[in-house]
Amino acid sequence: MAEFTVTLKQIIDEFHLEVLYCPGKPEDILVSENDITRPGLQLMGFYEYFNPERIQIIGKMEFAYLSTIEEKERIAHLTKLFAQHIKCLCLSRGLPCFAEMLTLAQQYQVPVLRTSESTSHFTSNLLSFLNLHLAPRVTRHGVLIEIYGEGIFITGESGVGKSECAIELVKRGHRLIADDAVELRKVSNTQLIGTSPENIRHFLELRGIGIINVRSLFGMGAVKLQQEIDMIIALEPWDSSKVYDRMGVDEMYANILGVKVPLMTIPVKPGRNTAVIMEVAAMNSRQKKMGYNATAELLKALGYEDMPAQEIVRELDTI
Repeated sequence: MAEFTVTLKQIIDEFHLEVLYCPGKPEDILVSENDITRPGLQLMGFYEYFNPERIQIIGKMEFAYLSTIEEKERIAHLTKLFAQHIKCLCLSRGLPCFAEMLTLAQQYQVPVLRTSESTSHFTSNLLSFLNLHLAPRVTRHGVLIEIYGEGIFITGESGVGKSECAIELVKRGHRLIADDAVELRKVSNTQLIGTSPENIRHFLELRGIGIINVRSLFGMGAVKLQQEIDMIIALEPWDSSKVYDRMGVDEMYANILGVKVPLMTIPVKPGRNTAVIMEVAAMNSRQKKMGYNATAELLKALGYEDMPAQEIVRELDTI
């Protein structure tokens, strides 16, 4: 899988960081590690399992330790840290920078930044930023739309009516995230975030009309930049010889980058209001998250509460 990077300039701009020293243009310095290190143990000489590619953050605790030791010892510890050719050093809480830090930064060509935010708050926000921008990702054909707060990724063969359904949902007050190409990012072991490639963002293709700009036609309230994937709905032409699920006892999932996402197949034919069906699917998904399952309640009322349920997981590319 390809390695993704984010520039130091993006981090500086996102968090309004003060640049104390930078050996070159921040846009030319690439960060590829989505984790950070507070080098407390390293400042005491322990470098086992140390990764210099991570951003290093000096907080109140590390600064207090450096302030209590003699200058000669402090320089020795900082020299060993900078000699690892760390990617970047950032001071939190607006802490003052030791003069030897800047000297060593210039010697070893290490950027030194500063933020006024607390260490824990800055660390949390930086981790979220890096996890999103450096996440493993795949791009798949489909439409991503937010329906009642649920991220619905619509898949299906070309011409099955994905974009037409999306535009009807937008007219009904829901929000479009991506059409045609959806970039799926794995930001955690249980969470996928969907976005649109920047060059086609907010554009949607309607056969017979052409390309439209959803944001321009329907306003800013009709679009969104990103959305967590809560469900995948696969549209397919109605096949009268196929038996479709009418109870929803079995749990269907799609596997995307190792994350299981609920999957539903909806057959399409003239006379079926696919947009309304998707609205109901989104509301039903929210009900299940809140602990209510209509299928389970009905089976219990009919005396079939012990009916075995099967969990079926399919790869996204096979849908």
